[in-house]
Amino acid sequence: MQRDDAFLRAWRDTATRAPEPEDDDLARPPLRYRTLWISDLHLGTPGCQARALLDFLKHTECETLFLVGDIIDGWQLKRHWYWPQAHNDVIQKLLRKARKGTRVIFIPGNHDEFARKYLHHNFGGIDVAEEWIHETADGRKLWIIHGDLFDGVIQCAKWLAHVGDSLYEFTLKLNRHLNSLRARMGLPYWSLSKYLKGKVKRAVSYVGDFENAVAREARKRGVQGVVCGHIHHAEMRDIDGILYCNDGDWVESLTALAEHADGTLEIIDWAQHMPVPAKAGAQRGEAVAA
Repeated sequence: MQRDDAFLRAWRDTATRAPEPEDDDLARPPLRYRTLWISDLHLGTPGCQARALLDFLKHTECETLFLVGDIIDGWQLKRHWYWPQAHNDVIQKLLRKARKGTRVIFIPGNHDEFARKYLHHNFGGIDVAEEWIHETADGRKLWIIHGDLFDGVIQCAKWLAHVGDSLYEFTLKLNRHLNSLRARMGLPYWSLSKYLKGKVKRAVSYVGDFENAVAREARKRGVQGVVCGHIHHAEMRDIDGILYCNDGDWVESLTALAEHADGTLEIIDWAQHMPVPAKAGAQRGEAVAA
């Protein structure tokens, strides 16, 4: 049986287990939002910052949580199976949120495209959808997609995307060793891959082309804004009258998009919310249970 189907069955079976007790952190009460968007967790890879992600899930509450693609990295799991306990803890935490009343909507991306076989299904209270229209508290309509359909490399040369993914994995591995050293020196987290992308002119052009293409399609659909992921670049800005929002990732930037009770949107940089010991642990790639 394929690993993809086996994983989804395990996801469903996990939802039927008895709820696990959670330790209350009285010193850090949860931040409450109307809606949260996270994407590009890349569970199943060493680059996934599961400790920071678990901290985020533990210390935030919302009515609706969107998982905007690349939650599970099926590409890398096919090459090399990597699934530590912390990654299972993330799945359990998401299922627990759904069980406790949060509406959780999963929109698959290119790395977890196997889940697109299960559109309109529900796994442990988590709905799987191709896209979504979300209405904010102040009446704006936002189109929710992962964004890979607007990536020319993915659509026209998927083999090149896989090569790039392998190179990206190497960069993240180097980044983990670098930040382990920085943590021992008392220095804050620093993303090598984000720095390199910022310095490469072609990468900057790629990001701009992607953002404009997504905004154009949102305008055609008659919505006021779009929320996506895919390019690991958190951003919120106006593009010719369309609000473009990218929630970033949980490999490099540790960011999410949040909607407050009045409909106000903001990008959350979770590294700024984590206590110092947890930041150091996340930099070293350590994992703890939720």
